[in-house]
Amino acid sequence: MARGEIFANVRAMTELHRKAAPQQITACVLTISDTRTAQDDSSGAYLKAQLEASGHVVIGYTIVKDDSAAIRAALEGWLAAGTAQVILTTGGTGIAKRDNTVPVIESLLEVTLPGFGELFRQLSYPQVGAAAMLSRAVGGLAVGRRCLLFALPGSLNAVQTAWQGIFKDELAHLVFETVR
Repeated sequence: MARGEIFANVRAMTELHRKAAPQQITACVLTISDTRTAQDDSSGAYLKAQLEASGHVVIGYTIVKDDSAAIRAALEGWLAAGTAQVILTTGGTGIAKRDNTVPVIESLLEVTLPGFGELFRQLSYPQVGAAAMLSRAVGGLAVGRRCLLFALPGSLNAVQTAWQGIFKDELAHLVFETVR
């Protein structure tokens, strides 16, 4: 089979999976910040609004301090409940000492999706240049393989980039892949 035929077959299979994906998923949004409140959490509010506008159901939303124990408690609570198919976090993905999100998320992942972080940084590069490497955006399947878990930077621009460039068209497909 020629290389072009292989790519055409892969694209066709991907489209079939997208069509078979659930129209509605359940999601949680966790904002990690020492300064944000519900009144000024533009990144968390954006994710919630986009999820709902896409027909999905946001079953959890909270803001926690950038503290490993607080982050872990919120995530483990949602994972233990077993009702969220996706958890999106925003904040704490940089390289500063106070950024605790990534180590906590990585400890909760059973299957990592390295392509997520790579793609996010690729999409960010035209906007922020080489500073895109400062993001440790990460994602994958949480322990138990029933919930997708993604860590996004805290800036509204970064969250918009991730939604428009990745999640808007692929989130339901990703959920489909976890249940087949």
